[in-house]
Amino acid sequence: MTPVNSPRVSIITPSYNQGQFIEDTILSVLGQDYANIEHIVVDGGSDDGTIEILQRYDRQIRWLSEPDHGQADAINKGLRMASGDILAYLNSDDTYLPGTISLVVSQFLAHPDTGLIYGDCQAINREGLPFGIIHGHPFDVSRMIQRGEFIPQQAAFWRREVVEKVGAFDVNLHFCMDHDFFIRAGCNFPGLYIPQVLANFRFHTLSKSSSQEERHWRENMAVSRRYGLSRWSIWYWLRYVRHRGLRLLPQTLQKRIRKRLNRAHDPVLYS
Repeated sequence: MTPVNSPRVSIITPSYNQGQFIEDTILSVLGQDYANIEHIVVDGGSDDGTIEILQRYDRQIRWLSEPDHGQADAINKGLRMASGDILAYLNSDDTYLPGTISLVVSQFLAHPDTGLIYGDCQAINREGLPFGIIHGHPFDVSRMIQRGEFIPQQAAFWRREVVEKVGAFDVNLHFCMDHDFFIRAGCNFPGLYIPQVLANFRFHTLSKSSSQEERHWRENMAVSRRYGLSRWSIWYWLRYVRHRGLRLLPQTLQKRIRKRLNRAHDPVLYS
């Protein structure tokens, strides 16, 4: 049971034509054992049955459906609507594991100076079957910039003060708006990594993570350069060779190497 004075947690779900998955997302939030949760779904005008699903949960979630300017714009709309002390966004095809919110809140209460807390993700396929773990790393903003180390977005939560300090998500980014936001957060607040699986990251043929990998990589490199990665640094070229070189190998060997590199999120692993 959640005490009445426990911090409110606001979860933003940007959505567009994910009717086949969004109910799982909603139920994973409603099924948490922490009561003080606000779930806001910001839909971009879906026409695939999503609206009918949202209407079924009218009394349990807040939602709107209208055209937007992409995922970051939808997240920012939700952040403006949110009343929580702790914030996060969960895409409309991903889910939380049971007990995630309670664990995260307890960690924020135990570490009052921490602005960002995150854990690991389980990679699942279209049917929800797991095929790997996406591990985070101990918080180090320099490694995020230079090496491209990422924070698993599905398992990340931050205090309201972070948005107030560093601003909202960059609407000019389409793949790495989370990475950019977490770098800005890390430049201003301490972060904490919890080595525990908190969420499921669903991969399927329509997901941006699997269908537009090359554009994702290019934007990731652009974000790193924005915060100081030089084209003349060793890490720039190591990242370039890792990305390009792996694609020259047979797919079976690619899978083995990617798993050793903790890249279970790469689409080749489930193709």
